[in-house]
Amino acid sequence: MEKNRRMVEDEFQKVANRVSVVAIIGNVALSAMKLAAGIVANSNAMVSDAVHSASDVFSTIVVMVGIRLAAKESDKEHPYGHERLECVAAILLAMVLFVTGLGIGMEALKNIFSGDFAKLQVPGVLAMAAAVVSIVSKEAMYWYTRFYAKKIDSSALMADAWHHRSDAFSSIGALIGIGGARLGFPVMDSVASLVIFVFIVKAAYEIFKDAMDKMVDHSCDAETERQIYDCVMANEDVLGIDLLQTRIFGNRIYVDVEVQVDASYTLQEAHDIAELVHENIEKEFSKVKHIMVHVNPSVTVR
Repeated sequence: MEKNRRMVEDEFQKVANRVSVVAIIGNVALSAMKLAAGIVANSNAMVSDAVHSASDVFSTIVVMVGIRLAAKESDKEHPYGHERLECVAAILLAMVLFVTGLGIGMEALKNIFSGDFAKLQVPGVLAMAAAVVSIVSKEAMYWYTRFYAKKIDSSALMADAWHHRSDAFSSIGALIGIGGARLGFPVMDSVASLVIFVFIVKAAYEIFKDAMDKMVDHSCDAETERQIYDCVMANEDVLGIDLLQTRIFGNRIYVDVEVQVDASYTLQEAHDIAELVHENIEKEFSKVKHIMVHVNPSVTVR
Protein backbone atom coordinates (compact mmCIF):
# COMPACT_ATOMS: atom_id res chain seq x y z
CA MET A 1 0.00 0.00 0.00
CA GLU A 2 2.85 2.37 0.87
CA LYS A 3 4.52 1.57 -2.46
CA ASN A 4 1.34 2.46 -4.35
CA ARG A 5 1.06 5.72 -2.45
CA ARG A 6 4.63 6.67 -3.35
CA MET A 7 3.95 5.88 -6.99
CA VAL A 8 0.93 8.17 -6.95
CA GLU A 9 2.88 10.95 -5.23
CA ASP A 10 5.71 10.61 -7.76
CA GLU A 11 3.21 10.96 -10.58
CA PHE A 12 1.72 14.04 -8.91
CA GLN A 13 5.22 15.49 -8.67
CA LYS A 14 5.79 14.98 -12.40
CA VAL A 15 2.46 16.62 -13.27
CA ALA A 16 3.14 19.60 -11.00
CA ASN A 17 6.61 20.10 -12.48
CA ARG A 18 5.28 19.96 -16.04
CA VAL A 19 2.54 22.50 -15.31
CA SER A 20 5.00 24.79 -13.52
CA VAL A 21 7.52 24.73 -16.39
CA VAL A 22 4.76 25.66 -18.85
CA ALA A 23 3.73 28.52 -16.53
CA ILE A 24 7.30 29.83 -16.21
CA ILE A 25 7.90 29.84 -19.97
CA GLY A 26 4.55 31.52 -20.62
CA ASN A 27 5.05 34.19 -17.95
CA VAL A 28 8.57 35.06 -19.05
CA ALA A 29 7.34 35.58 -22.62
CA LEU A 30 4.27 37.56 -21.51
CA SER A 31 6.11 39.81 -19.06
CA ALA A 32 8.74 40.66 -21.69
CA MET A 33 6.06 41.43 -24.28
CA LYS A 34 3.99 43.58 -21.91
CA LEU A 35 7.01 45.47 -20.58
CA ALA A 36 8.15 46.31 -24.11
CA ALA A 37 4.64 47.32 -25.15
CA GLY A 38 4.17 49.42 -22.00
CA ILE A 39 7.43 51.32 -22.54
CA VAL A 40 6.97 51.84 -26.30
CA ALA A 41 3.28 52.76 -25.98
CA ASN A 42 3.73 54.93 -22.83
CA SER A 43 1.33 52.91 -20.65
CA ASN A 44 1.88 52.77 -16.89
CA ALA A 45 -0.93 50.25 -16.61
CA MET A 46 0.78 47.88 -19.05
CA VAL A 47 4.13 48.26 -17.26
CA SER A 48 2.34 47.45 -13.98
CA ASP A 49 0.75 44.44 -15.64
CA ALA A 50 4.20 43.33 -16.84
CA VAL A 51 5.49 43.50 -13.26
CA HIS A 52 2.54 41.36 -12.18
CA SER A 53 3.40 38.74 -14.82
CA ALA A 54 7.07 38.81 -13.81
CA SER A 55 6.06 38.11 -10.20
CA ASP A 56 4.25 35.03 -11.52
CA VAL A 57 7.61 33.56 -12.53
CA PHE A 58 8.91 33.82 -8.98
CA SER A 59 5.66 32.53 -7.51
CA THR A 60 5.67 29.48 -9.78
CA ILE A 61 9.23 28.67 -8.67
CA VAL A 62 8.03 28.92 -5.05
CA VAL A 63 5.19 26.53 -5.89
CA MET A 64 7.58 24.03 -7.51
CA VAL A 65 9.86 24.06 -4.47
CA GLY A 66 6.92 23.78 -2.07
CA ILE A 67 5.40 20.79 -3.87
CA ARG A 68 8.79 19.06 -4.08
CA LEU A 69 9.43 19.52 -0.35
CA ALA A 70 5.90 18.44 0.55
CA ALA A 71 6.40 15.19 -1.38
CA LYS A 72 9.41 14.16 0.72
CA GLU A 73 8.99 10.93 2.63
CA SER A 74 8.52 10.92 6.39
CA ASP A 75 11.69 10.86 8.45
CA LYS A 76 12.72 10.69 12.11
CA GLU A 77 12.31 14.44 12.63
CA HIS A 78 9.07 14.61 10.63
CA PRO A 79 7.22 11.32 11.22
CA TYR A 80 3.96 12.74 9.85
CA GLY A 81 5.50 13.86 6.57
CA HIS A 82 6.07 17.29 5.03
CA GLU A 83 2.69 18.06 3.42
CA ARG A 84 2.31 21.39 5.20
CA LEU A 85 5.34 22.78 3.37
CA GLU A 86 3.05 23.13 0.36
CA CYS A 87 0.87 25.42 2.46
CA VAL A 88 3.99 27.40 3.42
CA ALA A 89 4.70 27.84 -0.30
CA ALA A 90 1.15 29.11 -0.85
CA ILE A 91 1.54 31.60 2.03
CA LEU A 92 4.81 32.89 0.56
CA LEU A 93 3.06 33.24 -2.78
CA ALA A 94 0.29 35.28 -1.14
CA MET A 95 2.87 37.59 0.43
CA VAL A 96 4.62 38.10 -2.91
CA LEU A 97 1.29 38.91 -4.53
CA PHE A 98 0.40 41.40 -1.82
CA VAL A 99 3.74 43.24 -1.96
CA THR A 100 3.57 43.35 -5.77
CA GLY A 101 0.05 44.74 -5.68
CA LEU A 102 0.95 47.28 -3.00
CA GLY A 103 3.74 48.72 -5.13
CA ILE A 104 1.45 49.03 -8.13
CA GLY A 105 -1.32 50.62 -6.04
CA MET A 106 0.98 53.21 -4.44
CA GLU A 107 2.34 54.30 -7.83
CA ALA A 108 -1.19 54.59 -9.22
CA LEU A 109 -2.39 56.68 -6.27
CA LYS A 110 0.61 58.98 -6.62
CA ASN A 111 -0.28 59.68 -10.26
CA ILE A 112 -3.97 60.15 -9.52
CA PHE A 113 -3.51 62.53 -6.58
CA SER A 114 -0.82 64.54 -8.33
CA GLY A 115 -3.66 66.31 -10.15
CA ASP A 116 -1.42 67.14 -13.12
CA PHE A 117 -3.14 64.93 -15.65
CA ALA A 118 -1.93 66.97 -18.59
CA LYS A 119 1.57 65.56 -18.10
CA LEU A 120 0.30 61.99 -18.30
CA GLN A 121 1.07 60.46 -21.67
CA VAL A 122 -1.64 58.82 -23.77
CA PRO A 123 -0.90 55.11 -24.31
CA GLY A 124 -0.43 53.86 -27.86
CA VAL A 125 -2.49 51.19 -29.60
CA LEU A 126 0.33 48.65 -29.06
CA ALA A 127 -0.50 48.62 -25.35
CA MET A 128 -4.11 47.69 -26.13
CA ALA A 129 -2.99 44.82 -28.36
CA ALA A 130 -0.66 43.54 -25.63
CA ALA A 131 -3.50 43.66 -23.11
CA VAL A 132 -5.75 41.54 -25.34
CA VAL A 133 -3.00 38.95 -25.88
CA SER A 134 -2.37 38.86 -22.13
CA ILE A 135 -6.05 38.34 -21.26
CA VAL A 136 -6.41 35.37 -23.61
CA SER A 137 -3.07 33.82 -22.62
CA LYS A 138 -3.49 34.17 -18.85
CA GLU A 139 -7.06 32.87 -18.88
CA ALA A 140 -5.85 29.81 -20.82
CA MET A 141 -3.05 29.32 -18.28
CA TYR A 142 -5.59 29.62 -15.45
CA TRP A 143 -7.78 26.82 -16.79
CA TYR A 144 -4.77 24.65 -17.64
CA THR A 145 -3.26 24.99 -14.16
CA ARG A 146 -6.62 24.71 -12.43
CA PHE A 147 -7.36 21.42 -14.20
CA TYR A 148 -4.18 19.79 -12.96
CA ALA A 149 -4.42 21.40 -9.51
CA LYS A 150 -7.81 19.70 -9.04
CA LYS A 151 -6.49 16.45 -10.52
CA ILE A 152 -3.64 16.15 -8.02
CA ASP A 153 -5.38 18.13 -5.25
CA SER A 154 -2.59 20.69 -4.86
CA SER A 155 -3.35 23.88 -2.92
CA ALA A 156 -0.11 25.51 -4.05
CA LEU A 157 -0.82 24.74 -7.71
CA MET A 158 -4.38 26.03 -7.28
CA ALA A 159 -2.95 29.22 -5.77
CA ASP A 160 -0.77 29.58 -8.85
CA ALA A 161 -3.85 29.09 -11.05
CA TRP A 162 -5.58 31.98 -9.29
CA HIS A 163 -2.43 34.01 -9.72
CA HIS A 164 -2.85 33.51 -13.49
CA ARG A 165 -6.48 34.59 -13.32
CA SER A 166 -5.63 37.68 -11.26
CA ASP A 167 -3.20 38.56 -14.04
CA ALA A 168 -5.98 38.13 -16.60
CA PHE A 169 -8.22 40.42 -14.54
CA SER A 170 -5.46 42.96 -14.22
CA SER A 171 -5.00 42.90 -18.01
CA ILE A 172 -8.73 43.58 -18.41
CA GLY A 173 -8.32 46.56 -16.10
CA ALA A 174 -5.30 47.68 -18.11
CA LEU A 175 -7.26 47.38 -21.36
CA ILE A 176 -10.11 49.50 -20.00
CA GLY A 177 -7.70 52.08 -18.63
CA ILE A 178 -5.71 52.29 -21.85
CA GLY A 179 -8.90 52.61 -23.85
CA GLY A 180 -10.16 55.39 -21.58
CA ALA A 181 -6.85 57.22 -21.82
CA ARG A 182 -6.95 57.05 -25.61
CA LEU A 183 -10.48 58.48 -25.55
CA GLY A 184 -9.20 61.62 -23.84
CA PHE A 185 -8.99 60.68 -20.17
CA PRO A 186 -5.26 60.13 -19.44
CA VAL A 187 -5.89 59.50 -15.74
CA MET A 188 -7.74 56.29 -16.66
CA ASP A 189 -4.41 54.56 -17.26
CA SER A 190 -3.50 55.13 -13.59
CA VAL A 191 -7.02 54.22 -12.48
CA ALA A 192 -6.53 50.92 -14.30
CA SER A 193 -3.34 50.32 -12.29
CA LEU A 194 -5.36 50.93 -9.12
CA VAL A 195 -7.95 48.36 -10.24
CA ILE A 196 -5.12 45.90 -10.87
CA PHE A 197 -3.95 46.51 -7.29
CA VAL A 198 -7.41 45.59 -5.93
CA PHE A 199 -7.53 42.32 -7.88
CA ILE A 200 -4.03 41.35 -6.82
CA VAL A 201 -4.68 41.99 -3.12
CA LYS A 202 -7.97 40.08 -3.28
CA ALA A 203 -6.22 37.07 -4.83
CA ALA A 204 -3.46 37.29 -2.19
CA TYR A 205 -6.03 37.26 0.62
CA GLU A 206 -7.88 34.23 -0.77
CA ILE A 207 -4.67 32.26 -1.25
CA PHE A 208 -3.46 33.15 2.26
CA LYS A 209 -6.80 32.21 3.86
CA ASP A 210 -6.95 28.82 2.11
CA ALA A 211 -3.36 28.00 3.09
CA MET A 212 -3.91 29.00 6.73
CA ASP A 213 -7.04 26.85 6.90
CA LYS A 214 -4.93 23.86 5.88
CA MET A 215 -2.12 24.75 8.29
CA VAL A 216 -4.51 24.58 11.27
CA ASP A 217 -5.95 21.13 11.97
CA HIS A 218 -9.63 20.91 11.19
CA SER A 219 -11.99 18.08 10.32
CA CYS A 220 -13.11 17.04 6.85
CA ASP A 221 -16.44 18.19 5.49
CA ALA A 222 -19.54 16.36 6.69
CA GLU A 223 -20.01 14.48 3.39
CA THR A 224 -16.50 13.01 3.48
CA GLU A 225 -16.92 11.93 7.10
CA ARG A 226 -20.26 10.32 6.22
CA GLN A 227 -18.62 8.37 3.40
CA ILE A 228 -15.86 7.18 5.73
CA TYR A 229 -18.51 6.17 8.27
CA ASP A 230 -20.36 4.13 5.63
CA CYS A 231 -17.10 2.52 4.51
CA VAL A 232 -16.35 1.36 8.06
CA MET A 233 -19.89 0.10 8.66
CA ALA A 234 -19.79 -1.86 5.40
CA ASN A 235 -17.71 -4.42 7.32
CA GLU A 236 -20.24 -6.91 8.68
CA ASP A 237 -18.11 -7.58 11.77
CA VAL A 238 -18.28 -3.93 12.85
CA LEU A 239 -21.28 -3.57 15.18
CA GLY A 240 -20.98 0.17 15.67
CA ILE A 241 -18.71 3.19 15.73
CA ASP A 242 -17.95 4.84 19.06
CA LEU A 243 -15.71 7.55 17.65
CA LEU A 244 -14.85 8.91 14.22
CA GLN A 245 -12.46 11.86 13.95
CA THR A 246 -10.73 13.28 10.92
CA ARG A 247 -8.18 16.02 10.45
CA ILE A 248 -6.69 17.61 7.38
CA PHE A 249 -2.89 17.77 7.32
CA GLY A 250 -1.79 19.81 4.31
CA ASN A 251 -3.77 18.17 1.52
CA ARG A 252 -3.92 14.76 3.22
CA ILE A 253 -6.42 13.28 5.69
CA TYR A 254 -5.77 11.51 8.99
CA VAL A 255 -8.52 9.31 10.46
CA ASP A 256 -9.07 8.05 14.02
CA VAL A 257 -11.90 5.56 14.48
CA GLU A 258 -13.10 3.39 17.36
CA VAL A 259 -15.21 0.42 16.28
CA GLN A 260 -17.31 -2.05 18.23
CA VAL A 261 -16.83 -5.78 17.62
CA ASP A 262 -18.22 -8.88 19.32
CA ALA A 263 -16.65 -9.16 22.79
CA SER A 264 -16.30 -12.92 22.36
CA TYR A 265 -13.79 -12.53 19.50
CA THR A 266 -10.18 -13.42 20.14
CA LEU A 267 -7.52 -10.72 20.06
CA GLN A 268 -6.33 -12.02 16.67
CA GLU A 269 -9.86 -11.87 15.23
CA ALA A 270 -10.36 -8.32 16.51
CA HIS A 271 -6.99 -7.32 15.08
CA ASP A 272 -7.88 -8.79 11.67
CA ILE A 273 -11.12 -6.79 11.62
CA ALA A 274 -9.23 -3.59 12.44
CA GLU A 275 -6.75 -4.32 9.64
CA LEU A 276 -9.57 -4.86 7.16
CA VAL A 277 -11.23 -1.58 8.17
CA HIS A 278 -7.88 0.14 7.74
CA GLU A 279 -7.30 -1.33 4.27
CA ASN A 280 -10.83 -0.53 3.05
CA ILE A 281 -10.52 3.14 4.01
CA GLU A 282 -7.15 3.41 2.24
CA LYS A 283 -8.58 1.83 -0.91
CA GLU A 284 -11.67 4.05 -0.99
CA PHE A 285 -10.07 7.38 -0.08
CA SER A 286 -6.84 8.26 -1.88
CA LYS A 287 -6.36 11.43 0.21
CA VAL A 288 -6.21 9.46 3.46
CA LYS A 289 -2.60 9.07 4.55
CA HIS A 290 -2.96 7.52 8.01
CA ILE A 291 -5.72 5.62 9.84
CA MET A 292 -5.74 4.64 13.49
CA VAL A 293 -8.33 1.94 14.26
CA HIS A 294 -9.14 1.11 17.89
CA VAL A 295 -11.35 -1.87 18.73
CA ASN A 296 -13.87 -1.76 21.59
CA PRO A 297 -15.69 -4.89 22.86
CA SER A 298 -19.44 -4.96 22.43
CA VAL A 299 -21.96 -7.29 24.05
CA THR A 300 -24.37 -6.53 21.22
CA VAL A 301 -24.59 -9.39 18.73
CA ARG A 302 -26.39 -9.13 15.39
